[in-house]
Amino acid sequence: MGIISEDMRHVVREQRLGYAATVCPDGTPNLSPKGTTAFWDADRLIFADIRSPGTVENLRHNSTIEVNVVDPISRKGYRFKGTGMVLTDGDLFDEALEFYLERGVEGEIRAVVLVEVGRALPLTSLHRGKIQQLWQIVIQREDGKGVARGQVRLQNIEAGE
Repeated sequence: MGIISEDMRHVVREQRLGYAATVCPDGTPNLSPKGTTAFWDADRLIFADIRSPGTVENLRHNSTIEVNVVDPISRKGYRFKGTGMVLTDGDLFDEALEFYLERGVEGEIRAVVLVEVGRALPLTSLHRGKIQQLWQIVIQREDGKGVARGQVRLQNIEAGE
């Protein structure tokens, strides 16, 4: 059995929108939404490269990736840390194309990314007001004991500000 819980599978299955964080060749972060996020098997996520040239190029230089999937209503979700593998041909790529075809994904899929999840952690928004959001991340050992906690406060701004 993998490190992925049934609740994690449920959130990803219901939301499908993940935010993939990669590292650009110059060391700066890149964050890109992925509307095709799904579980491939017990320990791997998958998403399609439909309009993701930056993400795919970053993974070719540095395979480190984190994918966050959050239910916006409950403000709870998960962060999946691991390594990404870009596929552009072969049997596994063909299986992935069929996988997305069955799900009704439209648009040319140039590549797929398989993410080997090495760590999965809960992600919770403690507060969402009109002008701010407060998110909390708790890092736990495999036995469930908390070893670190972090919080980030985000400012909500109107488009164009």
